[in-house]
Amino acid sequence: MKEKLEKLPFYNQMVLPYHFAGAAAAGIKYKFPAKKMRVIGVTGTNGKTTTCFMIWKMLNEAGHKTGLLTTVAWGVDKLQKQIEHMTTVDSKTLNSRIEKVRETGAEFLVLEVTSHAMAQFRTLGIPVEIAVMTNVTHDHLDYHKTFERYRDAKRKLFKKAKYGVINADDKSAKYFKQDVKEYVTYGINGGEKRAKKIALAASGVEYVCDEMKIKTQIPGNFNVYNSLAAMCVGEKLGLSKEEIEKGIFALAEVEGRMNRVNEGQNFEVIVDYAHTPDALEKVFNSVNGHKGRIISVHGGAGRRDESTRPIRGEILGKNSDIVIVTEDDSRDEDPEKIAAAFVEGAKKAGKKMDKDLFVEIDRGKAIEMAIKMAKKGDLVLLLGKGHEKTILRKEGPVPFEDLKVARKVLKGLK
Repeated sequence: MKEKLEKLPFYNQMVLPYHFAGAAAAGIKYKFPAKKMRVIGVTGTNGKTTTCFMIWKMLNEAGHKTGLLTTVAWGVDKLQKQIEHMTTVDSKTLNSRIEKVRETGAEFLVLEVTSHAMAQFRTLGIPVEIAVMTNVTHDHLDYHKTFERYRDAKRKLFKKAKYGVINADDKSAKYFKQDVKEYVTYGINGGEKRAKKIALAASGVEYVCDEMKIKTQIPGNFNVYNSLAAMCVGEKLGLSKEEIEKGIFALAEVEGRMNRVNEGQNFEVIVDYAHTPDALEKVFNSVNGHKGRIISVHGGAGRRDESTRPIRGEILGKNSDIVIVTEDDSRDEDPEKIAAAFVEGAKKAGKKMDKDLFVEIDRGKAIEMAIKMAKKGDLVLLLGKGHEKTILRKEGPVPFEDLKVARKVLKGLK
């Protein structure tokens, strides 16, 4: 029934009073627990989760008890995995978890904030000391309808913040600067805090910014940006140079973000959450020095922005030697129809069916196909699901994890 209602014109606007009332009720029930902590909110299209983890780890390593609420996990010292297929959970769950974080005596709270959350008042009553913008690219237009409305939903976080940390290299930076009285900008090409002498490796990234030498254990050029944002937060909160450097390096990995799966095979397997055009481009850019073949497995979610499907298919086709189109959270949409749009894009990039382009709707079989195709020196990219523990099909959620499936298939090769 809900799925049918959501297809009605202006449905999202019609239910805004309901969202507001629910958020207000949740805040009152839990006595607005976030007001008793210093909140750092992180928004953007990509990089939010990793940036949140870097800030959380950095503060805890520096001796500041800090809570974390992200797409992947939530908690303080011992994190609990988040099973919901959403980043900023509903207002009631959100306030309940914030209260549990507060009860531990946490001084800080690092909160990952989405455009949906801002549009639906989920963060009502949550004061924001520092707002961070990672980047703003094409996403969620199924809900927001236009890029401008999507961008402006994210800007709401900055309108309520005391201080902003803004990616100067992003085209939307100028808009976020207008929304906060005090801010700092960061970037590679621009910004007050600029990364220089960048070195990229499979083991992580390394660069210099002012007097700091930043190293991460997570690879990818995009983690230069994520760590720069974390560094800016650390500086604003008064952490020392050593505390910032040590804290950022201390983060070993984030589940579902550029995770290498190694069971002794002679080729690489990486699992990543990338599911937007920009995120896919970033993943491919981070592995563009790979000398072997690249075999990519990816698909699109149902009832999500359809316009990106052929675009993503083309990105896969241009950057992969072999593309295997599969399912994602198809929900009540026909997965074959979703896959066809990806195939259209991959063909535009020159891929040919049954030669270097394949469709295997069953995601488990698609992962197995990719791994069995791989030869010495190849790279298998499993993209789109990342940390998620279920796959949403027409019949409902079904247990499924890319990392677990990949490990099982690799073990079976021995």
